[in-house]
Amino acid sequence: MALRALSVAAALATAVAGVLWLCCGGALFLSVALALPATENWLPGAEVTRADVTIPLAGGTLAADLYRPARPRGAILLVHGLSPAGRRQPDLARLARLLARHGQLVLVPQFDTLAAFKLDGREVAAIGAALDHAASLASPVAVAAFSFGAGPALLATPERPGIRLAGSFGGYADLRSVIAFITTSEGAEPYNRWKLLQLLAGFVGDERDRGGLDLLAQAKLANPSEDTGRLELALGADGQAVLALVHNRRPDAVSQLLARLSPTTHAALDRLSPLPVMARLRGRALIAHGRADTSIPYTESLRLANAAGTHAIVLDTFHHTGPFSPLELVGYGARDAWRLLSLADALLRAREP
Repeated sequence: MALRALSVAAALATAVAGVLWLCCGGALFLSVALALPATENWLPGAEVTRADVTIPLAGGTLAADLYRPARPRGAILLVHGLSPAGRRQPDLARLARLLARHGQLVLVPQFDTLAAFKLDGREVAAIGAALDHAASLASPVAVAAFSFGAGPALLATPERPGIRLAGSFGGYADLRSVIAFITTSEGAEPYNRWKLLQLLAGFVGDERDRGGLDLLAQAKLANPSEDTGRLELALGADGQAVLALVHNRRPDAVSQLLARLSPTTHAALDRLSPLPVMARLRGRALIAHGRADTSIPYTESLRLANAAGTHAIVLDTFHHTGPFSPLELVGYGARDAWRLLSLADALLRAREP
């Protein structure tokens, strides 16, 4: 039965492919490859080279991968999320190749804090420097950021009026809302509780507590069953407030626990929440989210889109990091196929005047 359903879906896709090609061009092939990774190698596209490059920063440098087609018609910066693989995360690298095969020069920096499940605010300046570097290589320039990388990217964009498109995929509007979701939602991924702890550790003003929370988070990320009682008892007031928030599972207790956080922690939450800057974006805002996301709720993207005066694209067949399996795609595939096609088309058209 499942094989027959897939065969019917394939036949329908073949029947409409010609019509879609006439109206959507390369976006059709890009969207097919995004939804069905196995098709990448046999879909058309230009040859692409990848090179290691270095982006100058104030006080340092930023390593990046540069995907270059023979004749680039625009540049796009990709910003990864909380992933140890960073810029070499397989899905992100595949997206970079696909965009480059369709004429985009693609710059993918390595953000070491994000790769370590951390945010400290320096990412905003680093993304800004990467956008400036991309603009020196090709124009126009767009940025597409993912998960927790989307917040800093959106914060960096309003300061650069030449950015044609700012895309947020699975991003957040307000970190306090994400905290509430991860700690109290029945649908949240349990392991994300320890990723959250690692993220919040860097927001604590007390240096000793910051180090203690960091060690605790690393232990739990390595083994969620690890006994961290001694580390917890050594924490001071700031650290205990963060830990109580992360351990909490009661929705009605979130507000009270948030109020116990230190002023330094609250300032960091405010500084890294992009919702207030959305109305200041100069170019087009492209906001998308998977409805089944168990890391950041799709309602965060609805808030971002509303603040930017646009509409979010919510994909029923996507979770936080990509599409479901082909069998799961069959049920919702028709609706999401068009949504994914519109996303691919927007990314490719970012290079057009």
